[in-house]
Order: sequence, then C-alpha cells, then structure tokens
Amino acid sequence: MIFISKYMVPKGYTGITIYPFVFLKSKKLKFNRVLINHEKIHLRQQLELLVIPFYIVYCIEFLIRLIQHKKWHSAYLNISFEKEAYTNELQMDYLKQRPFWHFLKYL
Repeated sequence: MIFISKYMVPKGYTGITIYPFVFLKSKKLKFNRVLINHEKIHLRQQLELLVIPFYIVYCIEFLIRLIQHKKWHSAYLNISFEKEAYTNELQMDYLKQRPFWHFLKYL
C-alpha cells in the first residue's frame, strides 16, 4: 500500500518502505515505475527476513559501511539491500524471477 507523506520520508530521499507500506514524498512519485519497483524490492527483502530482523541487519550493515566509507550517502549506497534494489530497479520483471535471499549476493 502506498502513502504520500513528506513527513515520513527522510530529507534527501523520495521514498521509504516500512513493511507493508511504501511512503512517497509526493503524489507524482506514484507514477515513477522505477522508484516503485525499487521499493517493491525492499518489500520482498523485508518479507524474506521476517521484517524486524531486516531492520536490525540493515542498521548494523549501515553502521559498518559508515565506518568503512565515512560518508552517509556512500554508506547508504553500499548497503547490500540498497545495492540489490538499485542494480535491479530498471528490470520491471525482476521480482518474478528473483531467487530467495538474493541480496546476499551483494554483500
């Protein structure tokens, strides 16, 4: 389910997925197929890790990447979940053929 809320989406981002919801910064973003596909990939990742463990792993990996890269945006882009989503966001049929726990490939 998609909601529009500029207050739920952190500054500098256009969307955020908090299972089972996708929050977008503006209404026009609902029609951005690439962004929606990116967020759907995150929904699948969250479901595979049973939601709460996803957020724990995401935060731990972010902290590790922040130590490695020393810059917030670079750390964010190097999280395995984000790498998978950004790498495959243009493939609209990606989720139909994606293997289970495929994000591990991006570690």
